Amino acid sequence: MKMKLVTRFLLAIIIGVAVVSCIEEAEPYIPPTKAEEDALLAEYLDTLTNRGLDIDTTALGVYYITDSIGNGTFPQDGDTCVVKYSGRFVDGTVFESTGDNTWQYVLGTENLIDGWNDATRFIDEEGSAFLIIPSELGYGETGAGNIPPNTTTVFWIEMVEIKPHN
Repeated sequence: MKMKLVTRFLLAIIIGVAVVSCIEEAEPYIPPTKAEEDALLAEYLDTLTNRGLDIDTTALGVYYITDSIGNGTFPQDGDTCVVKYSGRFVDGTVFESTGDNTWQYVLGTENLIDGWNDATRFIDEEGSAFLIIPSELGYGETGAGNIPPNTTTVFWIEMVEIKPHN
């Protein structure tokens, strides 16, 4: 009986080692160079334009597409913006989202990426837009958290409410 148990145990170990040795290791992620990011961004913008979308650009260089027009009240520095948003990579992978919750920040005074501070000024209360933020206006050559270096980010933002600065 003991011999049968030992044989089964050894057989299980041999099968486990065989299975594990057949599993390929994932290739390490290599972030794009700035030149590769620029090429990907140009291709992405071309795709959107070819779909008939109207892409505007801020003076700083953030691309944005108005998704819906709100009530015409735009945020100013010092205003508290209450938003819902989702952040994606150009391949559509979501890296962050508020879901049904809201998040708020004070425009122009919070520690936000330059592209967010710049382009949310073009979203009116109750409106929404897509922001396409090149890495130099986002997370740059170092990245942050789960955002790799030299990565263009795309944010969909709904401006739920603007609380004016007093």
